[in-house]
Amino acid sequence: MPVKKTTIVAADDDPQLLRLVTRNLEFEGYEVLPTSNGQQALEQVEAHAPDLVLLDVMMPKMDGFTVCQRVREFSSVPIIIVTARGQDQDKVRGLDLGADDYLTKPFSVDELLARVRAVLRRAQFAANEHAHVLQTSIGDLVVDYTQHLVTMAGQEVPLTPIEYRLLAYLAQNAGRVVTQDLLLEHVWGSEYPGESHMLQVNINRLRRKIETDPTHPRYILTKVGIGYLLATQPEVHAAE
Repeated sequence: MPVKKTTIVAADDDPQLLRLVTRNLEFEGYEVLPTSNGQQALEQVEAHAPDLVLLDVMMPKMDGFTVCQRVREFSSVPIIIVTARGQDQDKVRGLDLGADDYLTKPFSVDELLARVRAVLRRAQFAANEHAHVLQTSIGDLVVDYTQHLVTMAGQEVPLTPIEYRLLAYLAQNAGRVVTQDLLLEHVWGSEYPGESHMLQVNINRLRRKIETDPTHPRYILTKVGIGYLLATQPEVHAAE
């Protein structure tokens, strides 16, 4: 039986760029489903359950942000959003909607392939992480590594793959301050030094999902200028 190729949905309304992306991804051995608008991209994700989605922000019929939001309603497939240079607010918005990474136009083929490999690598190894520990329980928070499940007071907390990896790593190091660079390297990869805004966006998302009052967190605490800490006694506030 032939090995199933890794499938990527690539969505961009620029036909020349879409051909370039498709050709280079196929040359690397990926199966590519090219689409020229957001509605088609969403339909391809629903129909084919791809391994990765590459989404341009500005597309007709449905923009990349809307596609990302709709996909996250039913799938945890890794998503890379493509933004214009200098549009940092687009990067933050995409990450806030559940995208795993971003790519800035104009980009080189090498940069495209590196980002794709990094995101797929994270997804591939995520299932094997923390196999030696079954779960971490802190207060009402339970991180079940065998099921990739997070609950608060017995209720499941829906997390994106990046949010789960981030919380799981903090839970594995509960009570210890984890530096920003270490979190970036572990969750995103060694190619992401200094990407503090990606980390901050996802920390904020996690806090909105697990904290009673995200503006006064009890679980995920900030150590200014250093990193983050998952408190082992959430009823006691650590000094910020």
